[in-house]
Amino acid sequence: MHHALLIEDEAPARADLRAKLAEHPEVKVVGEAATMRHARTLLAHTDYDLVLLDVQLIGGNSFDLVPAVREGARIIFVTAYDSYALRAFEINALDYLLKPVAPARLAEALRRLQAAELPSDDDGLENFPGPALQPEDTVYLREGLCAQFTPLINISVISARDNYSEVRLADGSKVFLRKSLKSWEEALPTTHFMRVHRTQIVNLTRVTRYDRDSDEHTLLHVVGSKEPVPASRDRWSELRDRLAAIRRTP
Repeated sequence: MHHALLIEDEAPARADLRAKLAEHPEVKVVGEAATMRHARTLLAHTDYDLVLLDVQLIGGNSFDLVPAVREGARIIFVTAYDSYALRAFEINALDYLLKPVAPARLAEALRRLQAAELPSDDDGLENFPGPALQPEDTVYLREGLCAQFTPLINISVISARDNYSEVRLADGSKVFLRKSLKSWEEALPTTHFMRVHRTQIVNLTRVTRYDRDSDEHTLLHVVGSKEPVPASRDRWSELRDRLAAIRRTP
């Protein structure tokens, strides 16, 4: 049984969602909120594992509520606007639904919820559902109680830390995430990102220069990283070609 919160400022929309969720006995609505203040109160509780969150709320931006969602709970965004930002919602939340919510799409989102609970090789790590990321996408990075939305292009280096990953941004800041390097590699656009080493992925557009020595060791100097990033010898040929392609791109 899943326990859901409905956070939606329009009463008819809440009633519609409530009625459609009633067709899914595996989901129980345990709370509803129409305002930012009430939503924060509900999100502080621990009796839920699913949040249906309206993107635009009266009195504030629902993005500001995301860090308040308890760890482990899933978010399904609900919106009336099919805009470029919607891809970010699809990638960083469990799913998104367009108003008016179609019963089939709600059922699909709930199937994703069930699938997300199945055991995987990543031992419960957070992975990216949905289609691959695009360079213009925005991603949601959450570490403990801190969270932020950042343009994908602002990510400079992603490094493996055991089964987790450390994301270094162009401004030099770091975020430690429960996402495997494999998950990142499968989701990132290959036009901009490359796994240059067994333990590191680099945003090629953030490479300022590279050094090569007589032993064919390559060090990449990347914006935001104090230390150069080593590249594997067997990846040099592909790396060289892709860096050249990036430089030719207008």
